[in-house]
Amino acid sequence: MPSDDISGAAERSEDRTGLVWYAAYGSNMHLPRLRCYLAGGTPAGGALALPGCRNPADPVRSVPIMLRGQLYFATESLVWTGGRAFYDPVAPGATAVRAHLITAAQFSDIAAQEMYREPGTDLDMTEAITSGRSTLGPGRYETLVCAGTYDEYPVLTLTAPWHCADVPGNPPAAAYLRHLSAGLADSHGWTTEQIAAYLAACPGANIGWTVSSIAALLSSSGT
Repeated sequence: MPSDDISGAAERSEDRTGLVWYAAYGSNMHLPRLRCYLAGGTPAGGALALPGCRNPADPVRSVPIMLRGQLYFATESLVWTGGRAFYDPVAPGATAVRAHLITAAQFSDIAAQEMYREPGTDLDMTEAITSGRSTLGPGRYETLVCAGTYDEYPVLTLTAPWHCADVPGNPPAAAYLRHLSAGLADSHGWTTEQIAAYLAACPGANIGWTVSSIAALLSSSGT
């Protein structure tokens, strides 16, 4: 179920320290993958090198959180060659995330890299923090969602402007699923069976993956 630790829209407030929670629901739940966005490099199983953030430091801390909404897979990733992970905050369900406490500038640079752009431009997060959502552009990760606050910092994530039911699903690549699964195991402490059941039920993933095939993939990779 969604976490009770996240405050609702009425309790959102402006960040006073320059830190935000980046609520990662895809491969960036896995810290070695996130470090490619922070410090630059090519993730294991990926096809593209990332330039990294202006500040390459690791998150101040990371915590597991459940958000209301649906994880789904669609479009085609240039990095993984399968479906990308997206988050629909208004669809029924619950999405497991790993929230990383990072600077607002780091969040902005991660957002730029998600769109295959050069980092270095700070995002205006005011609308998202005050109203819960803002569309910064038409791109697949240019919709900024604020799920509330955790420990007084805003919980922000990036997703597409469309809804889960509006686009055809596309199953994710095996290498991508391994990163998601490692992140879920590291942060939420889920077993292979729990991870497989969660991912296999996601729209898009359920086209090409089953609980048993995901479990077999994770067992073979040692996740």
